[in-house]
Amino acid sequence: MFQDIKRNKIKTGFIVSTFIVVITLILYFVCQYFEMGQYAIVFALGFSIISAWASYYNSDKIVLSLNKARPATHEEDQKLVNILDSLMASSGLPAKPKLYVVDSEQPNAFATGRDPQHAVICVTTALLDKLNYYELEGVIAHEMSHIKNYDIRLSAVVTVMVGLIVMLADICSRAIFYGDRRRNSKSEGNAIIFLIGAVLLIISPIFSKLMQLAISRRREFLADATAVEFTRNPDGLISALQKLDADTHKLETANTSTAHMYISNPFKKNANGKKSRNDWFSTHPPIEARIEALRNIK
Repeated sequence: MFQDIKRNKIKTGFIVSTFIVVITLILYFVCQYFEMGQYAIVFALGFSIISAWASYYNSDKIVLSLNKARPATHEEDQKLVNILDSLMASSGLPAKPKLYVVDSEQPNAFATGRDPQHAVICVTTALLDKLNYYELEGVIAHEMSHIKNYDIRLSAVVTVMVGLIVMLADICSRAIFYGDRRRNSKSEGNAIIFLIGAVLLIISPIFSKLMQLAISRRREFLADATAVEFTRNPDGLISALQKLDADTHKLETANTSTAHMYISNPFKKNANGKKSRNDWFSTHPPIEARIEALRNIK
């Protein structure tokens, strides 16, 4: 576990550094294309550093906003609060995570935050309604495992920074291709700058997807196993995963940038309404494989 925590911290540092480089390059070539002068690199580097800093320290707020989550209350969500309280001792977390709820008919959950001292666990209303005490306990323990293993920092950073790269690339590509056509873009210098910038903008979405896939699917198996250490009850998590896998409701607030954060893939069906069997580009291992691993623990 300690090796995985160290690896997650290293990956986070690498992703933040890569983000700064990519954003700087995108903005630099755009500034050069629009002939913004010798201060283009200073502007690009300054913007990338500020956006990286803001993304890192506000990643949890951004993720919760994207998912339209609201704070849980002791009165309305007493079972959830009680389960978290009972797991705090066995989890060994230094601080109690904040609880949030998303209104949705699909049972699901995720954890986010930059470290265990600033962590959040978010569940859907369907999860609270459809799971019994021990099943819900298994899910909460799974999310607490992500917090303890520092998976949340890596996931939140990837979610926010990848989303910003895609958005910025889209804005810049529109500015380049639909900008002032009267400028002298046929010169050799402008043509080279335009070509490099265009290639960079085109590959940005591909780069973003690869960044998401860099979050190893092994983390789900590790979180499942750690959750069993917390609860001493693999049957609860097994039953919960079976219910999550069987549910066919849509999670309206889910999107491609946050899908990897959930305990179960929120996009369960393809365009034909059937479950997709192509796991090559999935950030989640098959539920069947996770259940098999949990049964082997027993």
